Amino acid sequence: MTHRRSVSPRPEGDAPPALGTGRTVPAPSVAEAPQVGVEEEFFLFDPRTGRTAPRAARIMAEVRRPDRVQREFAACQIETASSPHTDLGALRRELVRLRSELSGAARREGCRLTACGSAPFEHSASDAPVADEPRYRRIARVYGAIARGEKCCGCHVHVEVPDREEAVQVCNHLRPWFPTLLALTANSPFTAGRDSGYASWRAVAWGRWPTVGPPPLLGSAAEYRATVDALIRSGVILDEAMVYWLARPSHHLPTVEVRVADVCATAEEAVAYAAIVRALVATVLRDIRSGTPPPRPPEALLEAAYWRAARDGLEGEGLDPVTGTPVPAWRLVDGLMARIGPALAAAGDLPMVTERLFLLRCLGSGAARQRAVYDQRRNLHDMVAWMGRQTAPGAVTAVPLLAS
Repeated sequence: MTHRRSVSPRPEGDAPPALGTGRTVPAPSVAEAPQVGVEEEFFLFDPRTGRTAPRAARIMAEVRRPDRVQREFAACQIETASSPHTDLGALRRELVRLRSELSGAARREGCRLTACGSAPFEHSASDAPVADEPRYRRIARVYGAIARGEKCCGCHVHVEVPDREEAVQVCNHLRPWFPTLLALTANSPFTAGRDSGYASWRAVAWGRWPTVGPPPLLGSAAEYRATVDALIRSGVILDEAMVYWLARPSHHLPTVEVRVADVCATAEEAVAYAAIVRALVATVLRDIRSGTPPPRPPEALLEAAYWRAARDGLEGEGLDPVTGTPVPAWRLVDGLMARIGPALAAAGDLPMVTERLFLLRCLGSGAARQRAVYDQRRNLHDMVAWMGRQTAPGAVTAVPLLAS
């Protein structure tokens, strides 16, 4: 992201879960709403086989958008990076345009751009060779079987937080919400030719890399810097870009980067997710500026809640990481919406997010929709083709193809 400075209601009778502070803080005004940008990672699939197609370099050469289209770790992956936006309508238009350009270029190269967190057929290094780039080749040498394992596609949201000290504190305050954000975006149930049993297999596979997980509670920007430097000196990570915490101060932008989500099936879902993340950052910034300390969920419960979100997504049980209480995943979402509703309303995003959550309740998460297509077709190849159609700009988020 090149940065420039410039809900559904809670069911009656249900108390929200014990996340966050419970305090009511003034919502930010529209003018105060921070800028937000989105990075989306995509797979390229061969439409004849449903397997990944290592053609990213050819597509990049055709698109010629180095500011917005970038290589990813595997030669079958490609990434887009939006410009920063305050108006999420403008963000949606840019995401649609980028998806459209890449989809067209992919078709001309005989493959399909597809938004899913894991590659349904892949199970070996030969299926997804590493991109021919010096840094990626070095990572492949150093990390061995981890780097040769399943490739993953995520959605990263950058929210403008220019003050580095505040950025570190924002990451501290976001920690209890990571499981809910993952459940909302789970979109990777298939791997190695079968259902993994997880709504987000990407979260499980990606978790093998060092530093993946909630960021540690850090007291200052200096402590953040010292921690990262120690990780680099130790050889655990090669550079600051390999700080893979679920939220981090960006190493090159004045933002907090939230790295929780699977890539979203549609541009509309990505924009709604970006609105939720922005509202959450705006809300915790108010807490920070009013002197509220960060929540401190037990580490074991936070890790357990994140695993549960990866397994069940929106369609099963979640775990409140503060109390350890199992609750329906949607109840955790309702608690999140209660927390950030004022910030969503102030930014003008509440109607759009409420509508998108209603659709997710009715139609299911990305993972549930993939499973619905597979359960009817019993054919992963058809399911991969359907995912490609969902990725295309203007695609509906329902599963209308089930009857065709």
